Amino acid sequence: MSWYTEYKKSLKMAAVEEYIDLVFYRPLAFLLVKSIYSTRIKPDNLTFAAIVTGLAAAVFYALGQSWAATAGAVLYALFIVLDCSDGQLARLKKSGSHIGRIVDGAADYMVVTAVYIGLAISISRDKNIPAIMLGWLFLSGISTVIQSMLVDFYRTRFLDIVVKRQNTFSDGIIEYRKEYLRLKKIRGKWLEKRIIYLYLLYSKLQSKLTPRRHKIEFHDVATEEYFRKNSLIIRFWVLIGPSASRTTLIICTFLKRFDLYLWITIGVFNILVMLLLIIQHIIDKSYRTNSN
Repeated sequence: MSWYTEYKKSLKMAAVEEYIDLVFYRPLAFLLVKSIYSTRIKPDNLTFAAIVTGLAAAVFYALGQSWAATAGAVLYALFIVLDCSDGQLARLKKSGSHIGRIVDGAADYMVVTAVYIGLAISISRDKNIPAIMLGWLFLSGISTVIQSMLVDFYRTRFLDIVVKRQNTFSDGIIEYRKEYLRLKKIRGKWLEKRIIYLYLLYSKLQSKLTPRRHKIEFHDVATEEYFRKNSLIIRFWVLIGPSASRTTLIICTFLKRFDLYLWITIGVFNILVMLLLIIQHIIDKSYRTNSN
């Protein structure tokens, strides 16, 4: 099997991968995966390494020095590579798990939150930066979380239908709820309980942000029809995915233009979100119209 074939197998699906991931982060992650494939290193080990690297990036950002911010940006880029590699290793070894997917997602939000806290500390320590910048940073943080949740929702729905896998938003949630109730009756298992509980809270919040309760179930829609109608818009959704936001911060750090990062995440990305929600609503509405 050629490396290119293996690389393709390590991806979720090219249509839902972010552009920057496909051309930069995932190729680097794949090289890492190939170098450790025959070792005892597991996807969870890579997830832990990603968390440590991401938290280290947050610490360097918090120092507030130019050299430290540059080091933080480099570590943040390394975090993204490691964050990609755990899933790629799991897919190649067919060793993925529901808990692993939750932990991987939780690690993303943990690191992003830590980085924003680091940025807030850096801003608060610099007397030359107006205090209102903290408000803009908070708004940027809320924006990136909402953007990531929306991208995750529409990407997951696309994969559920096109790949014809288990419906993540119904069957999957039911399974997690059953597992949580089962674990509640068992002593110990504290970490597993907290992980599933937080995932259920995340899913509840995500459901409030996304209009997913329609008159028909999307997994009843013909795969070919769904792919035809959504293959283009999903490419625009992933333009504002997590890697896009993180890479924007990294680039703006090197340019020493943190203000530009705030304008992009608050302005450009949010405008794109609103436009995509309108278009997505029109597309989704067409299914309800056809079913009547």
